[in-house]
Amino acid sequence: MKIPFLSFTGQHDPIRAEILAAMARVYDSHWYVLGEEVKQFEQEYAAFNSVAYVLGVATGLDALHLSLRALGIGPGDEVLVPSNTYIASWLAISYVGATIVPVEPRLLTANMDPDKLRMAITGRSRAIMPVHLYGQACEMKAIMEVAHQYQLAVVEDNAQAQGATYQDKLTGSFGHMNATSFYPGKNLGALGDAGAITTNDRSLAQHLTKLRNYGSGQKYHNELVGYNSRLDELQAAVLRVKLPYLACWTEQRQQVAAWYSKILMDVADLVLPQIAPGSTHVYHVYVVRSTRRDALQQYLAEKGIETLIHYPIPPHLQPAYQALGFHEGQFPIAEELARTSLSLPLWPGMTFEQVTFICACIKQFFATTH
Repeated sequence: MKIPFLSFTGQHDPIRAEILAAMARVYDSHWYVLGEEVKQFEQEYAAFNSVAYVLGVATGLDALHLSLRALGIGPGDEVLVPSNTYIASWLAISYVGATIVPVEPRLLTANMDPDKLRMAITGRSRAIMPVHLYGQACEMKAIMEVAHQYQLAVVEDNAQAQGATYQDKLTGSFGHMNATSFYPGKNLGALGDAGAITTNDRSLAQHLTKLRNYGSGQKYHNELVGYNSRLDELQAAVLRVKLPYLACWTEQRQQVAAWYSKILMDVADLVLPQIAPGSTHVYHVYVVRSTRRDALQQYLAEKGIETLIHYPIPPHLQPAYQALGFHEGQFPIAEELARTSLSLPLWPGMTFEQVTFICACIKQFFATTH
């Protein structure tokens, strides 16, 4: 049985006609930048995410970058960010010239540890960037309490967790500014790069409207040194079709995850995903951990099962950040996650038979290899 890490078939095939009709609608409109599709999607995603304002931008990284810039964060300011995250979270901080302050996660959830967050705050701290990693909501009550105590801005990185909640409140609705990505592989994915910023702050939303569009609120009147980062009309139209299906796709992801967890719960040397009290998980990826990760990945590949590692090198050890002077061993939890984590196949439409085959191979690996 050949099982890819990700398949779009279960999502895209049933809505193919709707997607093509939406793209044709854009083609026939003769309006291709910041038109009605973007406007309507922003309103629809705002309703979905229980926020007042959504600003569509070109990418998830742009969403993070422009959020920090709109908050006035720059050189001399410190931004607290997980030590284990995709590089985009760190890059956005670099783009505004601020100082990256890595905060270690809880080992069992891989999300930012609020206790370690509090210990990392200094007089130069200006913002916290919690990342809802793998699709699980961070412990936002504790994080927001820290932010309030020290008067820090919060920018959520919600790229992997659309629809997740903490204590019944949606990720992407806690922070002053929040960024999400609609990269094709995300739970709500476009057919190319796309992103958005969510906020409940009217003045910040108005500022971002200009920042994303050359610093202009009125054509040829440029009030700010802005950027060209606008959600594409075609991508907005595609996302409008997909958004109503997201809840159903999330349920399917959670069902696949439940199958994995039930079948693999007694496998020694395999750590399954753990969920923090009050958090929900929408399983952008299903990540297991093992000290024999590399051998397990190779064994599964030989059986026709594709897996990925999220992420093999933590940001502080990437060549891009060598100049910051971080060293191996400085963030041991991030490094352990990088050494031991393996993401198993998971997508809407995945069958019980596929999951049981993968689990049988995993059990066989641990039973027959040393």
